[in-house]
Amino acid sequence: MKIPININDLISGKTVEWERIEFKKGWNPEAIIHTICAFANDFNNWGGGYIILGIESRDGKPILPPIGLNPNNIDKIQKELLNLCNRINPNYFPVVSPSIFMNKHIIILWVFGGGNRPYQVPYKIKKEEKLEYKYYIRRYSNTVIAKKSEIEELISMAANIPFDDRINQQAKIEDIDIFYVKSFLKEIKSGLDIHVSPVEIYKQLNIIAGPNEYLRPKNVALLFFSENPHIFLKGAQIDVVEFVDDIGDNFTEKIFQGPIQIQLKRSLQYIRDKVIKEKVEKQEGKAESKRFYNYPFSAIEESLANAVYHKSYEMDSPIEVRIFPDKIEILSYPGPLPPLNKNNINNGNLAARKYRNRVIGNFMKELQLTEGSGTGFPKIKRVLKENVSPPPLFETDEERTYFLVVISCHPNFVEEIQEKVNIGGVNGGVNGGVNGGVNGGV
Repeated sequence: MKIPININDLISGKTVEWERIEFKKGWNPEAIIHTICAFANDFNNWGGGYIILGIESRDGKPILPPIGLNPNNIDKIQKELLNLCNRINPNYFPVVSPSIFMNKHIIILWVFGGGNRPYQVPYKIKKEEKLEYKYYIRRYSNTVIAKKSEIEELISMAANIPFDDRINQQAKIEDIDIFYVKSFLKEIKSGLDIHVSPVEIYKQLNIIAGPNEYLRPKNVALLFFSENPHIFLKGAQIDVVEFVDDIGDNFTEKIFQGPIQIQLKRSLQYIRDKVIKEKVEKQEGKAESKRFYNYPFSAIEESLANAVYHKSYEMDSPIEVRIFPDKIEILSYPGPLPPLNKNNINNGNLAARKYRNRVIGNFMKELQLTEGSGTGFPKIKRVLKENVSPPPLFETDEERTYFLVVISCHPNFVEEIQEKVNIGGVNGGVNGGVNGGVNGGV
C-alpha cells in the first residue's frame, strides 16, 4: 500500500520532523517492533512516525544514497512483520509500503498514532510462550521503555484520542468532498493512486474509520475536505475584524469559512492586501535602500497558522484576528499545553512537547502551511526583530483558557497613524464648530 506523503519530502525531513523518522539499515525485528510500539503509543500526540528500512543514518539523519534491501527479501520481511505485529498487545498494524528510492528497494512503515493505546510488545523476541512485555515511547529521537509514571499517563490517555482523530458520528462519508482530497494529494505530490474508489483513498489517508458497514469520517476529514466544516464543528472559521480606532465602535468584519487550509490562505491574503504596508528609505552612502513593514507578513502568517494548528475544534469559538490602528491581535481557544503557562510563555527557551491536534499538524506541514514543532515562537520573534518592530507579546491566563498573540505596529507607521488621528481631530473640531455656529445662527 502507498503512503500519502511524498517520499522525497519524507526522507529529506522536509515535512516530518527527524524525531518522527527512524532509519534502519536492514531488517532488525526486535528494534523495529519496539519502535512501532513507541510510535503507535504516540505519547506526545505527534501523530506517530515513520520507520524506513534500507537506509543508514547518522545522528538521526539519512546517509544517501541508500543501501537498499535485497528485492528477494521484500515479501519475506512483510510476512515476518505481520507475525510480529500480531504480538503487539492490543493488535496494531502499520501501513507497509515497499518503494523504490534512488533506484534502491526500501520499505516504509507508516505508524500512525493508535486508537487503542497503550500498546506493549515483547522485550525480547523469543519462541517461548511466556514473554516479558514492555511499554515503549519516543523520547526525542529515541525509542525507550516507558517509566512507571509514563505508563500511568499512557493508561490515562487511553480514553482520550485527540479530537481531530476521532470519528464524527453526525457526519457521513458523503460529507467528504473528493475534489478537496485529490487537490490535497496533488499539492503534496503524493504517490497515492487517485483512480481507485473514494472510500479506498480515504482509508489510505486514515481519515475514515469504523466497520465497513458503518464507516464514518474523522473530524480531520471534515476540517480539511468538507465544503462547510463549520456545520459539524461550529468554531471552524476565522473572523477578521478591523477597527478604525481603539474605542471599537467603528469596525468591519470578514468571516472566512470552508476547509481550514483554504480559510487560512484566504484570510492571510486578505490581510496582506488590506493591512500590510511597506516603506522604503534610502540609506546615506549605501546603494541599497532599507525596507520595512508596518507588520512583517511572515510573523502574521506564522501566528495565524499556529492558531489554526493548536486551537481546539471541540470549542465553538472561532479564531479571531483583531486589527487595530497600532497592533494586530490573534486570539484562539484554549491556551497552550504544559509546560507553557502565563508566567513563562514569553520566555525564549520553552516549547510545548505535547500537541492538541496530531493529524491537523501533519497535514499542515505537508501543505507547507506551518513548520516543524516548536519553531513558531522563535520565527515570530526573529522576523519582528529583523523588521525592527517591537517584540511580540504572548498571553494566556492561569487556567490556560485562551491564547493571545499581540503584534505591534512598526514605530514609524504608528507616528503616521497618530498624525492622521490628530489631523482628523482638528478638522473634525473646526468643521463641527463652523457648521454648528452657522446652523445656530441660521
